[in-house]
Amino acid sequence: MKADSSLACQPKDAEQPLALYVHWPFCVSKCPYCDFNSHVRASIDLDQWRAALLADLAHEARLLPGRKLGSIFFGGGTPSLMPPALVADIVEAAISHWQATEAIEITLEANPSSVEAARFADLSAAGVNRVSLGLQALDDTTLGFLGRAHGVDESLRALDTAQAHFSRVSFDLIYARPGQTLEQWDAELRRALAFGTGHLSLYQLTIEPGTRFETLVRRGELVPADDDHCADLFELTRSLTAKAGLPAYEISNHARAGEQSRHNLTYWRYGDYAGIGPGAHGRRTALATERHRKPENFLSAVARNGHGLSVERQLDPATRAMEALLMGLRLAEGVDLANIARRTGVDQAALVDADALARLSALGLAASNGSQLVVTEQGMPLLDAILAELVAIEPPPAL
Repeated sequence: MKADSSLACQPKDAEQPLALYVHWPFCVSKCPYCDFNSHVRASIDLDQWRAALLADLAHEARLLPGRKLGSIFFGGGTPSLMPPALVADIVEAAISHWQATEAIEITLEANPSSVEAARFADLSAAGVNRVSLGLQALDDTTLGFLGRAHGVDESLRALDTAQAHFSRVSFDLIYARPGQTLEQWDAELRRALAFGTGHLSLYQLTIEPGTRFETLVRRGELVPADDDHCADLFELTRSLTAKAGLPAYEISNHARAGEQSRHNLTYWRYGDYAGIGPGAHGRRTALATERHRKPENFLSAVARNGHGLSVERQLDPATRAMEALLMGLRLAEGVDLANIARRTGVDQAALVDADALARLSALGLAASNGSQLVVTEQGMPLLDAILAELVAIEPPPAL
């Protein structure tokens, strides 16, 4: 492996728009499938949180001067529980720290409850121009199984309200649920596509460590869908969305042309992003950052240090190259190996196992054209296994 620690590519990378992620860690209740950094609290001191988040933001801005800001994403937790005035304060501060691009994308994740939908007009006035709704399912029995507080009628009213107030709307659905048939998912997805949003996030149910669902699986009280059935559901999903004009541009995300999440594309294309708030991760070119996860620890850190950072570490060229490959090969567009080599200083020939690429290409699971490398439509259901074979670069062992 040839590595260049001078990182001569930094000035060119720094010309790319920056993304800002803001984590709001609070939820009304914890869903049984959720492993996100979310917390239930009886009360929240909003003035304290406003001051802490703005201080954390200012710290990142001092370390990333002169950048253009291409997107802001409020995630959680349940950021639609944030007062719109707080959202407006953060948006205003971010745009004062960095120059916003002309078409800046400002997304907020929202639960589709009537209480939160009542805030959509004020959130739009605060600067939010894209909302991502956690519908998760289109039948009440499944919503109860998933621990969701809303029902289908309420969620569809919230969707109507969102479409009235935001120029861009996406929503999430979870499939490959225990007992779900192909026919059931076909009908549910066709109904979802008829709502007319320009973006859908469609996730297979994953049993994550530490969740209530994992406990039920260990007890034998919950049986996940088997791999073959999941593959059939995945194929059906790709087929229906493509026919509806929302093809997959990432393994779980589907959009009309021009409706892709620009914020998430920054992650998948391995661009720079600042992350503030409890548990938020960031990438400052060759630095990985992470905030304290527990809300109280985050607040204490900000009061003590002026920021919520718990981790700030230099990433070696091999780690950066590996991360760029693992993120970029999730995309239908794939990766440009020459670009990754330029940005990280790792020899292009060391990035990918040539024998594995030849074997996977012969099977129709991967394809290359010059320095462009993609996992094919046929390969996407096997993405994890393909990445394990294909990605040759390995970071040095931790000291």
